Amino acid sequence: MGMIKTFRDLKVWQKAHQLVIGVYKITKKFPSEERFGLTSQIRRSAASIPTNIVEGFKRRSNKEFAYFLNIADSSLEETKYHLILALDLGNINQKEYDELDEICSEIGRMLCGLQAKLKANTVSST
Repeated sequence: MGMIKTFRDLKVWQKAHQLVIGVYKITKKFPSEERFGLTSQIRRSAASIPTNIVEGFKRRSNKEFAYFLNIADSSLEETKYHLILALDLGNINQKEYDELDEICSEIGRMLCGLQAKLKANTVSST
């Protein structure tokens, strides 16, 4: 495993960035009346995931990093709901939903694993 020098080296950030790109692509076709509604909300919640990973990565302690990963995880849950809503409203199809939901699941597992690793390192170093 290579050394992590920047946030770009974090697999969870890479996957979260992939999700944001996917969300932006699908929301381009949302109805124009959703521009300030669902389109804006889902884009902001999705972008909040990698943004909080980046912010936490730059913090000085594992505890602070874990705090921002928790915020990223909360934004992930918000994004999952917005995807369900988009599906139920007919703004995305089942295939698009399934693809993005799978990415969300991967990110969730990765965030959980990284949080556990940070907690273990915090406990062992105190």
